[in-house]
Amino acid sequence: MNQPDKPQERPRHWMLFDGDCGMCRRCAHWVIRNDSKGKFIGAPFQNTPSPPMTLELKKACAFAVHVVKSDGEILRGGVAAMFLIREIVPRPWGFIPRLLGQAPWIVPIEIGYQIIARNRLFFARFILPDEPKAPLEPTIHE
Repeated sequence: MNQPDKPQERPRHWMLFDGDCGMCRRCAHWVIRNDSKGKFIGAPFQNTPSPPMTLELKKACAFAVHVVKSDGEILRGGVAAMFLIREIVPRPWGFIPRLLGQAPWIVPIEIGYQIIARNRLFFARFILPDEPKAPLEPTIHE
C-alpha cells in the first residue's frame, strides 16, 4: 500500500544569541523578520535545547552570536553575521556579505564585530534602536 508523500522538512540553521542583551535581541528579531524563506531558528542561547547546545557552545555564545548550520558547522562572530546577512539578503546583493565573509575582508569585519560586541550598551542606541525589545523564543517557521 502506498503512503502519501510526507512533506520533507528542510534543514534549518540555528541562530544563537544573548537573550539578555537588548541589542542582540533586536538584531535577532530583524534577522527572523527578514528570513522570508524560514532558513533560521532564532533562539537565545540561554533557552536553547541540547542539541544543538553544548556546554562549550553555551560559554562561547555569551561573547558572540553563533550559527549552527544544518550540517553541524558552527560559525561565530563576524563570520556568523556575514552568513546570516548573506542568507537573507535578496539576490543579487548576497554576493557582498559572501565576499566580506572571506579573507582578507573578514579580518576588519571581525575587528568591528568585537568592538561592537564589547561595547553593546553604547552601540545599542544606534543599531536598530526601534526594534522590539520583547524576548525572542525559539522561532520555527513552518
